[in-house]
Amino acid sequence: MVIEQLVTSFISSAAFGVLFNVPKKNLPQCGFVGMLGWLLYISCMKAWDNPIVSSLIAAFFVTVLSQFLAKVYKTPIIIFSVSGIIPLVPGGLAYDAMRNVVENQYDVAVQLAAKAFMISGSIAIGLVFSEVINQVIRRSRL
Repeated sequence: MVIEQLVTSFISSAAFGVLFNVPKKNLPQCGFVGMLGWLLYISCMKAWDNPIVSSLIAAFFVTVLSQFLAKVYKTPIIIFSVSGIIPLVPGGLAYDAMRNVVENQYDVAVQLAAKAFMISGSIAIGLVFSEVINQVIRRSRL
Protein backbone atom coordinates (compact mmCIF):
# COMPACT_ATOMS: atom_id res chain seq x y z
CA MET A 1 0.00 0.00 0.00
CA VAL A 2 2.83 2.42 0.82
CA ILE A 3 4.50 1.70 -2.52
CA GLU A 4 1.28 2.59 -4.34
CA GLN A 5 1.03 5.86 -2.42
CA LEU A 6 4.64 6.74 -3.19
CA VAL A 7 4.20 6.04 -6.90
CA THR A 8 0.97 8.03 -6.97
CA SER A 9 2.50 10.97 -5.13
CA PHE A 10 5.47 10.93 -7.52
CA ILE A 11 3.18 10.96 -10.55
CA SER A 12 0.88 13.65 -9.15
CA SER A 13 3.78 15.94 -8.27
CA ALA A 14 5.43 15.49 -11.66
CA ALA A 15 2.09 15.94 -13.46
CA PHE A 16 1.46 19.13 -11.55
CA GLY A 17 4.89 20.30 -12.68
CA VAL A 18 3.72 19.76 -16.27
CA LEU A 19 0.70 21.99 -15.58
CA PHE A 20 3.02 24.74 -14.35
CA ASN A 21 5.42 24.42 -17.30
CA VAL A 22 8.34 23.13 -15.28
CA PRO A 23 11.26 22.32 -17.59
CA LYS A 24 11.05 18.67 -18.65
CA LYS A 25 14.49 17.91 -17.26
CA ASN A 26 13.28 18.89 -13.75
CA LEU A 27 10.05 16.85 -13.71
CA PRO A 28 11.63 13.76 -12.09
CA GLN A 29 13.03 15.94 -9.31
CA CYS A 30 9.60 17.52 -8.76
CA GLY A 31 8.09 14.06 -8.47
CA PHE A 32 10.87 12.99 -6.11
CA VAL A 33 10.25 15.98 -3.81
CA GLY A 34 6.52 15.24 -3.67
CA MET A 35 7.13 11.55 -3.07
CA LEU A 36 9.57 12.16 -0.20
CA GLY A 37 7.26 14.77 1.32
CA TRP A 38 4.39 12.29 1.24
CA LEU A 39 6.60 9.54 2.70
CA LEU A 40 7.48 11.81 5.61
CA TYR A 41 3.81 12.72 6.05
CA ILE A 42 2.83 9.04 6.19
CA SER A 43 5.62 8.31 8.67
CA CYS A 44 4.58 11.19 10.93
CA MET A 45 0.94 10.11 10.77
CA LYS A 46 1.93 6.63 11.91
CA ALA A 47 3.98 8.09 14.76
CA TRP A 48 1.60 10.79 16.04
CA ASP A 49 -1.73 10.39 14.18
CA ASN A 50 -1.98 14.18 13.85
CA PRO A 51 -2.47 15.46 10.28
CA ILE A 52 -1.75 19.07 11.25
CA VAL A 53 1.68 18.38 12.76
CA SER A 54 2.44 15.84 10.03
CA SER A 55 1.63 18.40 7.33
CA LEU A 56 3.77 21.02 9.04
CA ILE A 57 6.79 18.72 9.23
CA ALA A 58 6.35 17.44 5.67
CA ALA A 59 5.93 20.96 4.26
CA PHE A 60 9.06 22.10 6.10
CA PHE A 61 10.96 19.14 4.66
CA VAL A 62 9.64 19.77 1.13
CA THR A 63 10.88 23.36 1.27
CA VAL A 64 14.31 22.38 2.60
CA LEU A 65 14.66 19.76 -0.12
CA SER A 66 13.42 22.28 -2.72
CA GLN A 67 16.05 24.79 -1.61
CA PHE A 68 18.75 22.16 -1.91
CA LEU A 69 17.64 21.01 -5.38
CA ALA A 70 17.28 24.61 -6.55
CA LYS A 71 20.95 25.18 -5.77
CA VAL A 72 22.04 21.89 -7.33
CA TYR A 73 20.07 22.38 -10.56
CA LYS A 74 20.35 26.21 -10.61
CA THR A 75 16.59 26.73 -10.90
CA PRO A 76 14.07 28.72 -8.83
CA ILE A 77 12.94 27.11 -5.57
CA ILE A 78 9.29 27.47 -6.50
CA ILE A 79 9.64 24.87 -9.27
CA PHE A 80 10.22 22.14 -6.70
CA SER A 81 8.25 23.46 -3.74
CA VAL A 82 4.93 23.99 -5.53
CA SER A 83 5.04 20.59 -7.20
CA GLY A 84 6.26 18.91 -4.03
CA ILE A 85 3.54 20.33 -1.81
CA ILE A 86 0.67 19.03 -3.98
CA PRO A 87 0.30 15.61 -2.30
CA LEU A 88 -0.09 17.34 1.08
CA VAL A 89 -2.95 19.64 0.06
CA PRO A 90 -6.21 18.58 1.80
CA GLY A 91 -8.39 18.74 -1.32
CA GLY A 92 -10.44 15.68 -0.47
CA LEU A 93 -11.19 17.04 2.98
CA ALA A 94 -12.32 20.39 1.54
CA TYR A 95 -14.51 18.55 -0.98
CA ASP A 96 -16.13 16.53 1.80
CA ALA A 97 -16.78 19.74 3.73
CA MET A 98 -18.54 21.33 0.76
CA ARG A 99 -20.49 18.15 0.05
CA ASN A 100 -21.79 18.21 3.61
CA VAL A 101 -22.83 21.86 3.20
CA VAL A 102 -24.84 20.92 0.12
CA GLU A 103 -26.42 18.04 2.03
CA ASN A 104 -27.37 20.42 4.90
CA GLN A 105 -25.11 18.62 7.37
CA TYR A 106 -23.57 21.82 8.71
CA ASP A 107 -22.16 20.35 11.92
CA VAL A 108 -19.99 17.88 9.99
CA ALA A 109 -19.17 20.47 7.32
CA VAL A 110 -17.83 22.94 9.87
CA GLN A 111 -15.64 20.29 11.47
CA LEU A 112 -14.20 19.17 8.13
CA ALA A 113 -13.70 22.74 6.91
CA ALA A 114 -11.90 23.69 10.12
CA LYS A 115 -9.62 20.66 9.79
CA ALA A 116 -8.88 21.46 6.12
CA PHE A 117 -8.17 25.08 7.06
CA MET A 118 -5.80 24.06 9.86
CA ILE A 119 -3.94 21.60 7.62
CA SER A 120 -3.64 24.26 4.91
CA GLY A 121 -2.34 26.72 7.47
CA SER A 122 0.21 24.23 8.76
CA ILE A 123 1.48 23.71 5.20
CA ALA A 124 1.86 27.47 4.78
CA ILE A 125 3.63 27.80 8.13
CA GLY A 126 5.98 24.93 7.22
CA LEU A 127 6.90 26.62 3.94
CA VAL A 128 7.48 30.01 5.55
CA PHE A 129 9.31 28.64 8.58
CA SER A 130 11.79 26.79 6.37
CA GLU A 131 12.44 29.91 4.32
CA VAL A 132 12.96 32.01 7.44
CA ILE A 133 15.47 29.53 8.83
CA ASN A 134 17.24 29.48 5.46
CA GLN A 135 17.49 33.30 5.47
CA VAL A 136 18.80 33.36 9.04
CA ILE A 137 21.47 30.78 8.19
CA ARG A 138 22.49 32.68 5.06
CA ARG A 139 22.74 36.00 6.88
CA SER A 140 24.70 34.51 9.77
CA ARG A 141 27.37 33.35 7.31
CA LEU A 142 28.00 36.91 6.11
